[in-house]
Amino acid sequence: MDAFIKFPFSLYSENYFYVPPLIKELKEQFSNKNPFFKHAKARYFIAEKDGKCAGRIISIVNPRHLQFHGEKAGFFGFFECVNDAGVSSALMDKASEELKREGMEIIRGPMNFSTNEECGFLINNFEEFPMLMTPYNMPYYNDLMEGYGMHKAKDLYAYSHDVKDMLPEKVLRVAAIAEKRGVTVRHVNKKRFLEEMRVFKEIYNSAWGSNWGFIPLTDAEIDYMGNRLRQIVVPELTLIAEENGKPIGFLGLLPDFNYVLRHMNGRVNPVTIIKALYYSKKIKDLRLLLLGIKKGYRNKGVDAIMFREGFKGIKKGGYKRIEFSWILEDNIPVRRIIELIGGRLYKKYRIYEKKL
Repeated sequence: MDAFIKFPFSLYSENYFYVPPLIKELKEQFSNKNPFFKHAKARYFIAEKDGKCAGRIISIVNPRHLQFHGEKAGFFGFFECVNDAGVSSALMDKASEELKREGMEIIRGPMNFSTNEECGFLINNFEEFPMLMTPYNMPYYNDLMEGYGMHKAKDLYAYSHDVKDMLPEKVLRVAAIAEKRGVTVRHVNKKRFLEEMRVFKEIYNSAWGSNWGFIPLTDAEIDYMGNRLRQIVVPELTLIAEENGKPIGFLGLLPDFNYVLRHMNGRVNPVTIIKALYYSKKIKDLRLLLLGIKKGYRNKGVDAIMFREGFKGIKKGGYKRIEFSWILEDNIPVRRIIELIGGRLYKKYRIYEKKL
């Protein structure tokens, strides 16, 4: 497991744009502390060439996906590989064999571990730093996938937006209409953050239920996510919309903590902790990670009023740029909202699949 976790550190050692995750967090993510393993099964594989680690992959069988979507799709994730089609094919063969043995008919990925976390290979714009909890990979991965016979299952989009002095007039107008209808917005309460995350779960599972690849979050998963996010959540940027006291929408903007991780090299020690404290005060980018509106409340200005209130926190914190990610390529309504605000499409991530 140590070799599995540390392989990317050597693979990307000369790549300026790679942001090393914290080794401590990865070890926990791959352990039984991760509630994903209460319902799913994963197997880990390492490829060796000339006595050295040359690649890694995980095969994933998620019964909740099988139940929710009714398709026998298994997944691969945490793929990393040297630029060698033979090594890549060996890894994909191994994951495919494992999934086929489990009765799967499709291999799809990458998923780390599901659509509720990092997924997809970056297919463009490799000379930009990845935002918090977004993928970054070698450009040749897409050639390796296509060479293996994988084809596109879905593209995911990321939009970049430079913060302006004012929101577009149309957004303010629509927000005012929603306000007159009785929609209010409040900040999350960090003192009862796990309770607030349960509110998010209710909205998320309702809002995303019909989306491609969606799997409902369990209470254990939402608690696990909440404990991971609690340290970096800013209340003024994490909002709940309500109508007559009933939660109907959720918006979560997170400071791009990758700016801090760039300087920690995956380690937690006295020196890197001091660096973290220093650089965390200099973060100027945000990622819109969480956005959902319950069915029945869409197209009624709920998104506009959350953007209006979130904009106040953005200006207060002095943030300069926002990434909206990820958005399904065919989620036209959300893409139009982001484009209305002034977002520009700047990154694409691709999920591949192949029949077994």
